Amino acid sequence: MGAPLVLVKLGGSLITDKGRPGIARRATIRRLAREIAALPRSNGAPRVVLGHGSGSFGHVAAAEGGLGSRTGRPARALGIAHTQHRAAELHAIVIEALDAAGARPFSLAPSSFMTCSKGRVAKVFGDPLFHALAAGLVPVVYGDVVLDRERGAVVVSTEEVFVALAREAARRGVPVARAVWLGETDGVFEAGGDTVGRLTAAGALRRSLRVSGAAGVDVTGGMALRLRSTAALARRSVPSFILDGRRPGSLAAAVAGRMNGGTRVLAR
Repeated sequence: MGAPLVLVKLGGSLITDKGRPGIARRATIRRLAREIAALPRSNGAPRVVLGHGSGSFGHVAAAEGGLGSRTGRPARALGIAHTQHRAAELHAIVIEALDAAGARPFSLAPSSFMTCSKGRVAKVFGDPLFHALAAGLVPVVYGDVVLDRERGAVVVSTEEVFVALAREAARRGVPVARAVWLGETDGVFEAGGDTVGRLTAAGALRRSLRVSGAAGVDVTGGMALRLRSTAALARRSVPSFILDGRRPGSLAAAVAGRMNGGTRVLAR
């Protein structure tokens, strides 16, 4: 069975300037890469699957290329190609930083191991990812353009990738200890600005209907999608920590199961 998995997402608003297309926050990416490289690797230590958002790279290209709508309109080939290219550009920056830090990244484009049907992930070929984990590597996924049987292609967020991977891990008997979501806010906020310390799966779903949209261009739903995804994971007994990734050390603490601030999403 092996050590449990921890799914860690570096949000697009954390690693890019979502107000300026194509601008990566390289210093932040390098600092997070060093934190990932420093995580314990001993037997029994959690194994990390890392994901990151597309921020002002893929989201802007998707909106321009007509991939921002899930109304059923088939995506055009030029938009598909350009969006995939832009998402991969940011992914290359993240992989470069991880490699330089000694984090042992193994790049996995969701378009190469997933297919969709009617806008939803339909099939997952998980062997490469789980073999990479067994080899002591850190699989790195991201929001990507995935081919869809009915719609040509759709944007699949890292949230959707994580939910699909949690299902695949369960099918393989691999435990998932938790999901960690690092962004630019210290969890989910109340109307007055205070952080909500704890949500149930049902509470996360209700709140997803009330949260405001994401900063900058976002074609997948921002915090609303994240809350729906944490609810789906919680129903599978996978808790989520939603944290401020700008705070050094928060990533390592959350991987180890410790929270300092932020919002925890549990089954009940």
